[in-house]
Amino acid sequence: MMIPSRLGLTPGIPDHPLCTSWHDSAWIPILNTGNVMDYFSERSNPFFDRTCNNEIVKMQRLNPDQLQNMTGLEYVLLHVQEPILYVIRKQHRHSPTQVVPFADYYIIAGIIYQAPDLATVLNSRLLSAVHHLQSAFEEASSYARYHPSKGYSWDFKRSGIDKVKKEEKPKEEASSLFQRQRVDMLLGELIKKFPLPQPQLPKINPTAVVKTEPENGTTENKESKSDKQEKIKPPPEKKPKIN
Repeated sequence: MMIPSRLGLTPGIPDHPLCTSWHDSAWIPILNTGNVMDYFSERSNPFFDRTCNNEIVKMQRLNPDQLQNMTGLEYVLLHVQEPILYVIRKQHRHSPTQVVPFADYYIIAGIIYQAPDLATVLNSRLLSAVHHLQSAFEEASSYARYHPSKGYSWDFKRSGIDKVKKEEKPKEEASSLFQRQRVDMLLGELIKKFPLPQPQLPKINPTAVVKTEPENGTTENKESKSDKQEKIKPPPEKKPKIN
């Protein structure tokens, strides 16, 4: 589906390609290097030209390597960073070794955008710089004051400009199912490559004899009262003498 960048566009007037994006939700969970070109060649994709050589090769069921022997418009997969980024280039082929690039398209999380050209980037940066300079001059001129006897002066305390409080940032949306599945897969691969070290169990010392310190400072083994009583023997009984 095509997402317009501005609301209230007149029907029938095409939007600027740099302000347009397209995606198909059915393809996003299964998108990979092998089928990304088929995903880009969907009929509802506004960035794909039906007169290109890729469509001819697809209709005639030829080998994709035959594109190098053809002349005309074609699309090639330029860069891959699975599972999140794919870059596709639109170019005109004059010979097997000579091509002229027209535009680059990047696919991030299944959404296709057109990469801006150098002139558009410079134009945007210049307009942004001019806008900030104009805002600075307007704010500085609001502090200027004129008095017939004193002339021009600056009054920053009595300025009528109130500081605008920064609006609170809206809460970010929760992650999608695609993001959670991809993140879990990446974390699983990292755990396989770099397994966590297993903690060593503490060594158990053999039981030692507990010693107690009495008040006089000497150490004695802790023994039960019953053991002490067994060690103490009673005196021998006296037998009467028989005359």
